[in-house]
Amino acid sequence: MNILVCGAHGFVGKAICEALGRAGHRVVKGVRQASQADELAIDYMQDVEPAAWLPRLRGIDVVVNAVGILTETAQRSFERVHRRAPIALFDAACQAGVTRIVQVSALGAQQGGTAYFRSKHAADAHLSGLPVAHHVLRPALVYGEAGASSRHFRALASSPVHPLPGGGRQRLRPILVDELAEIVVRLLAQAPAGREELDLVGGTEVEYRQMLAAYRASLGFAPAWRVSIPAGLIGLAAAVMDRLPGALLTRDTWRMLQAGNTASVARTAEVLAREPEGVETFIRPDDAPRLRAQALAGWRPALLRGALALTWLATAFFSACVHPIADSLALLARVGLQGSLAVAALSLAVALDVILGIATLARPGRRLWVAQMALIAAYSAIIAIALPEFLWHPFGPILKNVPIIALLLVLLSEEERS
Repeated sequence: MNILVCGAHGFVGKAICEALGRAGHRVVKGVRQASQADELAIDYMQDVEPAAWLPRLRGIDVVVNAVGILTETAQRSFERVHRRAPIALFDAACQAGVTRIVQVSALGAQQGGTAYFRSKHAADAHLSGLPVAHHVLRPALVYGEAGASSRHFRALASSPVHPLPGGGRQRLRPILVDELAEIVVRLLAQAPAGREELDLVGGTEVEYRQMLAAYRASLGFAPAWRVSIPAGLIGLAAAVMDRLPGALLTRDTWRMLQAGNTASVARTAEVLAREPEGVETFIRPDDAPRLRAQALAGWRPALLRGALALTWLATAFFSACVHPIADSLALLARVGLQGSLAVAALSLAVALDVILGIATLARPGRRLWVAQMALIAAYSAIIAIALPEFLWHPFGPILKNVPIIALLLVLLSEEERS
């Protein structure tokens, strides 16, 4: 069959295209910018009338709509991407004689409750009223190596501390993206027969905290410490993050998590002709080392840079505002700096600490890490020679520079070439 898959470069759409291709179908990939012979340029923010779709549907037997966004931006709205463009596509498909439509919706859309769900349900309901064979697929949380939410959850799972919203007892039943794609292929292999809505889930129902624990175990980590975060604080954070582009925690996603994301597995198992996989098998042993490194890279550099920036900025603050200036000048006198020269040296050191702290957050890079290592090594050498008592001081003010240099070496080794 000739099948148009809209959203072919997306996480779910790409998996569907690959599965359809393996099954022998001719796939036309609907993408924002077409660059290959099998690609078709589409724009869900602009293509909101049937007339925009009719020329693109010539010779198409089946339409699969796998376009979706989790959060809105100034350039992408639920109203157009989830409702108006899909409705225009479905109406045009009916006019063009397309024999079947597959709409990839979301589990929970039928209940509404959030702007995301309401926009999805509006397109689902419109399709249900059209005289064309169709399947409305409502998958639960979809897991796959390339998925943004999956990368996010693996990064959270790799942390030694799991902050759990409301205790992390929300019920979930994630489905593997490859099995979702296989279901599309299996449904299209059947003769067109009316209209069907399917809730699609994975094989294991878990609590949110159990999902993170399963991913963590699959990645090869020891169990994490669990910290329950009050729901009110998560709601406040979601309200703040709601204004940040690309944030995964928003008021809508928090409401969706609170509501849970699960359903009966019976229909999913029936279509697959087997029980779907569960979260405990999503991460293959052969993939675990690579995904483990990727998960750590999701949060470790930010943590190291934050700790380093805090050290520089706090040092500047304490030197300028807390520690007695006279005591600082007395120490400088012991290394040969006195009077106005000592005052200038102290002021320069404070300014340099501030600059390095800000640069660590705003302009990280190889040159900055090398410069900081050189500066710390120089400070340490001068103090070791002029003030040797600090070498064996019980608080270890000089020896503590060793782990800071080690931290900088880690950042330097992990820095990618720009």
